[in-house]
Amino acid sequence: MSLFSKLTLANGLEVDQPTGLFINGEFVAAKSGKTFETINPTTEEVICSVSEADEEDVNAAVDAAAAAFKTWGFKTAPSARGAALFKLADLIERDLDIIAAIETTDNGKVYAHAKGDVALVVKVIRFYAGYADKIYGDVIHGNDGHFSYTRKEPIGVCGQIIPWNFPLVMWSWKIAPALATGNTVVLKSAESTPLSALYAAKLAQEAGIPAGVLNIVSGYGKVGALMTNHPKIRKVAFTGSTATGKQVLKGAALSNLKKISLELGGKSPNIIFDDANLPNAISWAALGIFFNSGEVCAAASRLYVQEGVYHEVVAALKQRAEALVVGDPFDQQTFQGAQTSKIQFDRVMSFIEAGKAEGATLLTGGCRAKDKGYFIRPTVFTDVKKDMKIVQEEIFGPVVVVTKFKTLEEVIELANDSEYGLAAGVHTQDISRAHYLAENLHAGTVWVNTYNSFHISLPFGGFNQSGFGKEMGKDGLDSYIQTKAVRIMFDQAKLQ
Repeated sequence: MSLFSKLTLANGLEVDQPTGLFINGEFVAAKSGKTFETINPTTEEVICSVSEADEEDVNAAVDAAAAAFKTWGFKTAPSARGAALFKLADLIERDLDIIAAIETTDNGKVYAHAKGDVALVVKVIRFYAGYADKIYGDVIHGNDGHFSYTRKEPIGVCGQIIPWNFPLVMWSWKIAPALATGNTVVLKSAESTPLSALYAAKLAQEAGIPAGVLNIVSGYGKVGALMTNHPKIRKVAFTGSTATGKQVLKGAALSNLKKISLELGGKSPNIIFDDANLPNAISWAALGIFFNSGEVCAAASRLYVQEGVYHEVVAALKQRAEALVVGDPFDQQTFQGAQTSKIQFDRVMSFIEAGKAEGATLLTGGCRAKDKGYFIRPTVFTDVKKDMKIVQEEIFGPVVVVTKFKTLEEVIELANDSEYGLAAGVHTQDISRAHYLAENLHAGTVWVNTYNSFHISLPFGGFNQSGFGKEMGKDGLDSYIQTKAVRIMFDQAKLQ
C-alpha cells in the first residue's frame, strides 16, 4: 500500500497524509499488509485507509524503542531532548491550520475548537520541553560516614494508548513528559481517529527526534492489549473507558508489573446555587456538556440546581440548547459537530431511549440533527432519579440530566453518589461555600464559576474509578521517572 495519501480537506487545504505505521523513524506498511478505513463522521464517507498493526509490528516498534532508549535515556543531554521538543512544538504551530483541519475531518469536532486543541498541544510540548534539564535528585545529609543521594531516571519503553475525543491533545499529554524525561514511546492511536498522530510523527522526523524514540502503531484494541502485556514495555499510560482501564491494569499486573497511569471515565457534577451569577453559570453549564459534542471525559453531565433558581436555570438551558448550531464543523456558526463514530452515535441514542423508558422527562433534543452524519441535538433531561441509567453511567455525548436540590449537604451527597471522580463544577458567589465544596467533593479537579478550564501547569486526573496518576503540570512528570537511591561508604582508612 501507499504510505501517504493526498487529501483535500473540506476547507480546501491539501495535505500529504501519512498512512503507514511509524516505526524506527520511518513510515512502513504493516507486516501483514492489512489496512483499515477511517471515516469522516460529518459525511459518513471514507477519508483514506491506514495500515493496521499486528503483533509483529508491535514487536518491531518495541524493539526500536528499546534500542533507542539506550541513547536517548542515558547518553543524550537533557537539554538536547528539550531542544528537539521545542522544535517539534514550533513545527506543530507552523502547521496548526493543517493539523486542525485533519482533526476536524477525522473526528468531527468544530474546526475552531480543533484549532484551540492544537494551540494547547503546542503549549504542552513547550512546557515539558522546559523541564527536560530540570529533573533533579537530592543529596541526603546523614553525617554517618556515607555519601547518599538520589537519581531521577527514566523508566524505559512506555506504551501509550490514547482516545478519539481529543486525539492530538492526548498525544501531547502522553509523549511530551515521556520524551522530556528520557523515555521512549510506542503509542497506539484510536482506530477511529488515527490521522493527526501520524501527521505529528512526520513533524517529529523533521524536528530531529531520533529514530525509535517515538513510534506510532495504528490499529484496534488487540494492539493495546499486546502493548499492555509486552514484557519489554515498562510503563503504560491509558486514557479511555473505565472498563477498558481495568483490563489494562490487569494485563500490566500479570505481565511484568508495569507502572500504570489511567485517566478513565467520568460522570461529573456541576452545581448551581441560588446566589450564582446565573448568566455566567448557565453559559458554563451549556459549554460544560455540549462542547466537543459532549465527548469530554470531564463533561458536566449531571447538573444540580438549587430550588430557588431551578425553573429559571432549566428554562434558560433549554433555550440555550435549542439555539446551538449543530452541523458542518467548518462553518463558523457551528458550535457542535458530529459524534466521532457511528458506534458512539448509536451508544448515545441508546442512552436517550433508556432515559425516556425509565421515566425521565425529555425537555429538549434527543434526536438526530441531520439526515447524514453522526449529529445529535443537544439533549436535556429533567425529573430524573439518582438510580437511573442516564444519571449513573457515562454517556459521552451531548446529554445532561438536571436535578433540583435544597441544601448544601444534600447536594454534596448527590454529587458524590457516583463511582467516578474526575471533575466537578461549583457556581456560587460565596467564597466560603466554594472552598467547602472544593474540599468535600470527590473529584480530581473542581472548577469554581467556570468549567472545562484547563491550564498546562495544573495537573489533571481522577479519583475513584476515574483512574489514578496525573497528566499536565509538574505532577505529569511523576509517571515517567523512577527514583534510585545511591549510598557510598567513605574509606575511613584514607581519612586518617
